[in-house]
Amino acid sequence: MATVKTYSGSAHGSLEVDAKVFAPKVLGRTLKEAVVMYEANKRQGTHSARERSEVAGSQKKMYKQKHTGRARAGDIRSPLRRGGGTVHAPKPRDYSFKMPKKQRRVALASAIFGKLSDGEVFVVDGLPTQEIKTKAAYAVLAAVGVESSSLVVTDGVEPKLVRSLRNVPSVSVLPVADLNAHTVLLHKNLVFTPTAFDKLMARPWSQKSRRAVSGAEAG
Repeated sequence: MATVKTYSGSAHGSLEVDAKVFAPKVLGRTLKEAVVMYEANKRQGTHSARERSEVAGSQKKMYKQKHTGRARAGDIRSPLRRGGGTVHAPKPRDYSFKMPKKQRRVALASAIFGKLSDGEVFVVDGLPTQEIKTKAAYAVLAAVGVESSSLVVTDGVEPKLVRSLRNVPSVSVLPVADLNAHTVLLHKNLVFTPTAFDKLMARPWSQKSRRAVSGAEAG
């Protein structure tokens, strides 16, 4: 069992949750693969440099090969000369790749299990969603002690809460449906609204992820 700290109004409490609903243990290799995938998919891949055939300049040999007392040299486009082409120049490419859907679910379940085991999951009620109030939203997080490096998980899209917390360093807001292993690991604390936490615990893939992780563990 894992303890989830709760906060409602000005009252602090706790909630016991069976962390093994998500996974029996943290799968480090699966989490690493998921993080690498999400980071790779964010890369633009627009890097580019000109090779020897793409730079301006004559292709004629600069001077004769022998009897000059100088080192042998080709044309002015040589990579050895200033303004010459780049050897094995980087070219635009697509770094993105995909993991199987079940594997992504296993990675998310494993990441949440790790947060639950470390006591870094909180259920907080009272975050402003009807008005844009940075001070009020920050005060709620500060009351729980998670005002930095926190991912606030909501039931659905909450644009006003997003605008309330967007200037708070290291705090992000995300709907529970968009949770993934990368965003979970990117923040130290997971802060759920009560309805978002209920949705997380009721998601049908919880048991599927448990069987998948058990199978990976056995393999």
